[in-house]
Amino acid sequence: MSGDTGHKGMGAVAATPLEFGIIGLGILALVPILIYQLFSIRLFGIGTRLVVLACLLNNLLPLCQPDVAIRTVAMVALLVFAIFLDEMAIPIAAKYFYGLLFVLA
Repeated sequence: MSGDTGHKGMGAVAATPLEFGIIGLGILALVPILIYQLFSIRLFGIGTRLVVLACLLNNLLPLCQPDVAIRTVAMVALLVFAIFLDEMAIPIAAKYFYGLLFVLA
């Protein structure tokens, strides 16, 4: 025996709340009062941000298993965030350069 218990990742005690938290955020994002209302643009902004965040965090659900290292979950979260930033940067840059083209033309 080397003294290794064989448990290198998060246990069920840590994996279950993480999974339920991601699912709960998805359910909260679908609350119609945030997006489908006519009263406040601020509530609409909060609702749309929650929907995007819940969609991105859904990529972590397969990793919410016992014996998956927290570091692995964090690395996948960083990868998803980097892809999100990349997908945001391309349209923003395109709009900026189209604006320059039309202003200078």
